[in-house]
Amino acid sequence: MWKGRFTETTAKVVQAFTQSLDLDWSLAGYDIEGSIAHARMLGSVGLLSAEELRRIEEGLSMIRDEISSGTFLPSEELEDVHMNIESRLIELLGPTGAKLHTGRSRNDQVSVTMRLFLRDRLLRICTGLEALLAILLDRGSRHIEIIVPGYTHLQQAQPISMGHYWMAHFTAFSRDCERLLFALESLNECPLGAGALAGSTLPLDREFTATLLGFPRPTQNSLDTVAQRDYMADFHSFAALFAVHCSRLAEDFVIYSSREFGWLLLPDAFCTGSSMMPQKKNPDVLELLRGRTGQIIGHLLDLLVTLKGLPLTYDRDLQEDKRGLQASLKTVDEILAVLVPLLAAVEVDGEKASGEMSDGFLLATDVAEYLVSKGMPFREAHARVGGLVKECLARRKNFFTLSRDEWSELLPEAGEDFFPLLSLRSAVERRNTLGGTSFGQVALQIENGHAFVKAFHEKYAIFDKRKL
Repeated sequence: MWKGRFTETTAKVVQAFTQSLDLDWSLAGYDIEGSIAHARMLGSVGLLSAEELRRIEEGLSMIRDEISSGTFLPSEELEDVHMNIESRLIELLGPTGAKLHTGRSRNDQVSVTMRLFLRDRLLRICTGLEALLAILLDRGSRHIEIIVPGYTHLQQAQPISMGHYWMAHFTAFSRDCERLLFALESLNECPLGAGALAGSTLPLDREFTATLLGFPRPTQNSLDTVAQRDYMADFHSFAALFAVHCSRLAEDFVIYSSREFGWLLLPDAFCTGSSMMPQKKNPDVLELLRGRTGQIIGHLLDLLVTLKGLPLTYDRDLQEDKRGLQASLKTVDEILAVLVPLLAAVEVDGEKASGEMSDGFLLATDVAEYLVSKGMPFREAHARVGGLVKECLARRKNFFTLSRDEWSELLPEAGEDFFPLLSLRSAVERRNTLGGTSFGQVALQIENGHAFVKAFHEKYAIFDKRKL
């Protein structure tokens, strides 16, 4: 494609080093889609005749079929998917095929191909996230009245509804949904017509190709169009935080399902055994979720480091943007494929969870707040209850085994209205502040969650408006 300028052919070792077919041959369908839109635009402005346009469209359709059937194999000498397809078109159509690249550079061609590809993959991730949110809502509804320990510093802190726990993860993943929508929006401009970097002297109709390909508008600056990969960074940012949220959930499950905790029950189908120890039930899937998070974070850093020192506009470094992108897309798809059915099969042992809270010390804050309700300053109440816990430990007692006489001795302020509060269920029910763990508040969160999922579906559905 550049032989007119050069006196030597490209060295074989350079061809091997610079080719990107291992990264972009899978994008052939999207390249052809962009080329058809470009050809139709050229026809609409008179740069292709009706007959030339017909032949080009037929040729591109034939090439697409050849690629699907495996009869057309790419040549490394032609570097990438784009040049392989164009070369085959010229082979089929002669000079007519050579007209397709009129008013176009590989720079804007690659960009539109990547945006079409990434838009489809992000929409697929949207459906996976929607399924993830739906199963969390289901778990929240099923387990709303099961009481489990809530933790800070991995130490028992206060009793919570298990439904509240599920909705905590729902809330985190709902923010990921918003980040994914932002990534979709950031790629939702059509680069075709930006050319190599400065546009074209030909009468290109950029709005025409944008509409055909389902973009609401063309990109607004040709230099930025060629140089920027913000839309990829936005996906990587989503993916990194999504993976972090998955990793934290996995860490919880590994801990809560261990024998030392034991109140979260993992399905056998999502665990493995030991090659040596017959009793083992290992949470390998969860551990791999944690492990792959580092890879996704690494791909974000990889892209940012690549971009940070590049001068405007195009530099060949940008060819490498696809490697980490495709790897992270694959990993996110795999996470969603395994996480949704795993969550659907997880069970909670409410009796075991209650047994873990049998000393009642999780109610210490409730006792302190009872004293506050009687007019005692909180810091004084905090100190009094801390001393009470210390005395219980010295006597080898706990909040549930202290007699009424002992309560009267250790906490003279405790009236008849105090003793009904010494209940895990009461502690949960009374935390009725907005967003709290009371059963009513969790039910409200679940109701709002269903509305969020419906709105999320409606928002991402508008991004696929192709007219080809």
